[in-house]
Amino acid sequence: MNLRHKIFLLAVVPLIVALCAIALAVQYQATLLAQQQLKSVESAYLKSKEAEMRHYVTLATRSIKAIYDSGRHDAAALAEAKQIISKLDYGDDGYFFVYDMQGVNLVHPRQPELVGQNLWELRDNKGNPTIQRLIFRAGHGGGLEHYLWEKPSTGKIVPKLGYVISLPNWGWVLGTGIYLDDVDAVVHKLDTQISRNIQSTMLWITGIAIASVLVIALFGLALNFSEHRVADAKLKVLAQRVVHSQEEERARLSRDLHDGISQSLVSIKLQIESGIAKLAGPPAQADSASQSFDRAATQLNDVLGEVRRISHNLRPTLLDDLGLVAALDHLTREFADHAKMEVRLITDGHIEHLSEVRKTALFRIAQEALTNIERHAAAANVCLHLGSNSREVRMVISDDGKGFNMGSIADNPKRGIGLRNMHERAEAVGGNLSLTSSTEGTQLVATLPNG
Repeated sequence: MNLRHKIFLLAVVPLIVALCAIALAVQYQATLLAQQQLKSVESAYLKSKEAEMRHYVTLATRSIKAIYDSGRHDAAALAEAKQIISKLDYGDDGYFFVYDMQGVNLVHPRQPELVGQNLWELRDNKGNPTIQRLIFRAGHGGGLEHYLWEKPSTGKIVPKLGYVISLPNWGWVLGTGIYLDDVDAVVHKLDTQISRNIQSTMLWITGIAIASVLVIALFGLALNFSEHRVADAKLKVLAQRVVHSQEEERARLSRDLHDGISQSLVSIKLQIESGIAKLAGPPAQADSASQSFDRAATQLNDVLGEVRRISHNLRPTLLDDLGLVAALDHLTREFADHAKMEVRLITDGHIEHLSEVRKTALFRIAQEALTNIERHAAAANVCLHLGSNSREVRMVISDDGKGFNMGSIADNPKRGIGLRNMHERAEAVGGNLSLTSSTEGTQLVATLPNG
């Protein structure tokens, strides 16, 4: 998995997790709120029906008030009252019923077959004594009672909420009731509507999640395309810099070969030719010929030294054969002789287990730093300290030169090629390079991972 995919996952996964958590929280809260709302609606509906039943019972008692208040108890008066109550109804399933205190049904307009029957022992399918409970409720001041009863319009046994009062002068229980399946239907309708609203909210959240992921994906593609363009531009610049560095190195080698080795070889050639010519001449010129050969041998030694110097700059064999410390020791001694400066090399810790790539990077950084010191610092003393611990290798190169302005170097790319090369070498092997400079001198610190 590459870095772009990891970044995309780090952006998308937390978003999806957060949206899922929000969705679950919304669903839980919405469900809880819906339950509370349904209970409130059911309670309010039942209270309204209770008030409505109280009102109906009041109207029923008023319809027989004149007979009841007359104090009559004869059969004719009771029959007239029963006749009035049996004709009172509301809706398909709204009616009034009358029982005496022994449980005998006296009025039931929807189930006339029950009239005259003693239903005292009647029990519902749960074993509850229905009529006994109604009579008990009426005898204790009246009120509401839940029970099961057959609904006239459907013929099914459903829950019913009854409201009963007593007419003590006649020993009657007068009541009415509502069938709660209607309440359940209203509650179920509300529940269905709320469930649809919750489902719609979940769909909205899902849509938002999908849209967010698509937006992130599009931004990721755009960023990827932009990064590709930037990377291509950087690669072109790097390629140009590599070509430029190669050309500079070739030009330097050309100058070294032409100005140093080539001219020395021409001089040696002339010295050898002169000596040969003198040997072919009179015997008196033999001593002069020997001097020509001596000068040629001296110049040849100088040429060999120059060849070794050029070869060492290209790739020091000591770095491969004896390691980084030996190569740096040779580099500092040559630099001290050539630049006429005092150079100290201090090493501590285990260095040689570094990878070859990191050894080469440190050597080249040291080489570039010493070259810059010779060209620009006007220093008298240089110190190179190389140390390591379990985590990193640290190389510090300091001098007591005149220093330079860091800002002017950073703003002038032509003057900062060497510094940029050192930074790039350190970063290429996972390290970093820092530089501080003042009028009292300059300090360069290269830090690489140990390994």
